[in-house]
Amino acid sequence: MDRFYIITNNEKDPRLEFTGQIETYLKERGRVCCVQQARREPGGAFHYTDPEQIPEDTQCIIVLGGDGTLLQAARDVVHKGIPLLGINLGTLGFLAEVDRQGLYPALDQLIQDDYEVEERMMLTGTVYRGETVLGEDIALNDIVITREGHLRVVRFNNYVNNEYLNSYNADGIIIATPTGSTGYSLSAGGPVVSPNASMTLMTPIAPHTMNTRSIIFPAEDIVTVELGEGRHSNCERGLASFDGDTEISMITGDRIVIRRADVKTKILKLNHLSFVEVLRQKMRNS
Repeated sequence: MDRFYIITNNEKDPRLEFTGQIETYLKERGRVCCVQQARREPGGAFHYTDPEQIPEDTQCIIVLGGDGTLLQAARDVVHKGIPLLGINLGTLGFLAEVDRQGLYPALDQLIQDDYEVEERMMLTGTVYRGETVLGEDIALNDIVITREGHLRVVRFNNYVNNEYLNSYNADGIIIATPTGSTGYSLSAGGPVVSPNASMTLMTPIAPHTMNTRSIIFPAEDIVTVELGEGRHSNCERGLASFDGDTEISMITGDRIVIRRADVKTKILKLNHLSFVEVLRQKMRNS
């Protein structure tokens, strides 16, 4: 690889010292490297990373921060089709596989073209009120539908391919990709799925029933979650959240239609470890 682009989280690297070290290391070896600081763009065309600033001939995007930074970068740049490498400057993560200590060997591997590329499934979600679209977005990890406001359970009506599945009262529902299976879904009792698989997971959050479990659907299935009525036929308020970032407000009767996205995130793998080995190490260190 010869042409690199760095997306850096200045909350994790406030003086950009670590970012500068990477930029210098690559340029000293004759590589091209540009830097962009991730920043919030409320109501703009992107979330944190402006994809228009990324040169078309970029071969690798290095994301400095952690899993959260990489998630947001992926949502912004996925349509560029450029593989991402996460450098973890925070706590141990599943997506950002390289830490500070392994930085320079990792850069050498990239320069020597010693890597693999994994494609990760993404989800799109569109929120409707009747036939009116309230909003839509994309997610690499998960789309979460929860209550908004008062601490009480909400009724969710669930459909798959327009066929009624079930209804239950819960704090929320997580619709996750295999990549997201090790995130919020896991903490809510969902299964762990190999990240390069193609399927969709539905995991309830604190369901008020004894027989509600996660359900796994084929990737091509379309999942619809409708916000039901509250107690005494009250109008409830909820939120659809995309990768813990973008939020779209919902009320009783609104529905979100979730399907596999047409694009995939490309993640660079350098350690050549199987998912089973990575999972074993994470579980041992947790």
